[in-house]
Amino acid sequence: MKTNKILIVDDEKNIRMTIRQSLADMNVQTDTAVNGEEALSKLKDADFGLVLLDLRMPGMDGMEVLEKLRKDRPDIRVVIITAHGTIDSAVDAMKLGAVDFIQKPFTPQEIRDLVWKVIQRETLDEARNQDYESCLELAKRCVADRHFEAAFEHVKKAMVLDSARPEAFNFLGALHEIRGNKLEGQKNYRAALSLDPTYKPAQANLSRSTGAKPDISKKIIFDNNASD
Repeated sequence: MKTNKILIVDDEKNIRMTIRQSLADMNVQTDTAVNGEEALSKLKDADFGLVLLDLRMPGMDGMEVLEKLRKDRPDIRVVIITAHGTIDSAVDAMKLGAVDFIQKPFTPQEIRDLVWKVIQRETLDEARNQDYESCLELAKRCVADRHFEAAFEHVKKAMVLDSARPEAFNFLGALHEIRGNKLEGQKNYRAALSLDPTYKPAQANLSRSTGAKPDISKKIIFDNNASD
């Protein structure tokens, strides 16, 4: 990110204030917007590096904001905030480079950890970071830049490094969905669950993809923390 200035966009005042207070001790600047229209106005007037964007808002919703943001400011990173266990528009959001999702309610530590991960991801050196976790973080950065083929390569490398972990299979499934290959996506979600039947991101992705009743997951689509 070019700047550590963060815009928090949510129609709920308590959420805006909770996030702002949670990030107060980090080396970031924060501002808030109550709706999509105000967010776009502020994004025109100031240089933000990250937007924490509520998906469901009155008037202009989060997907509309994301579409306009990707057209005008593709360099800005976006975290999607949702009150739902899964989101029907998840694949569309990924196509627009939204790679990080967090579900309400979340703790101050959860939002701090996610923001820190997004910031640190931008500093990764591809030549020096070749372990499993770094490969997945590099893949996320590629998705944020909409370099999907490069993301595939990083995920496949992670699978070579450790084929016994579910995160890379889950990630690969999401990338196949971006390509429009839902069946291949489901195949990889099932592969992730065969390695760890309790892995919630793959449960949520498979449920969303097949239309089954979703399991609730704090982090939707991508997650390289097997302990979640």
